[in-house]
Amino acid sequence: MLLQRFNWKQEVLQAAEPVLVDFWAPWCGPCRMMTPALESLARDYKVCKVNVDKNPELSGHYNISSIPALMIFKNGRIAAQHVGVVDEATLRAELERLSG
Repeated sequence: MLLQRFNWKQEVLQAAEPVLVDFWAPWCGPCRMMTPALESLARDYKVCKVNVDKNPELSGHYNISSIPALMIFKNGRIAAQHVGVVDEATLRAELERLSG
């Protein structure tokens, strides 16, 4: 499930399953490079996209200074995080590990 408009508290912080959050911007080339991997992951896991330009308070709260910034939340806490392009296999392995 790939979510672009969602309730942060309900979909991320209160989610029972791990949630991959992609902090991105439309002008960011590396962010666009992540799109196929994120769409593939969204078939099996919850993936939420946060546009940093439209959500400066949320981005600031998580100290996002470089994008793409990818965070996996579990039980309302950051369980893993990456900055820059990350291969799908790495993210899938982390989501699988956290799903157990």
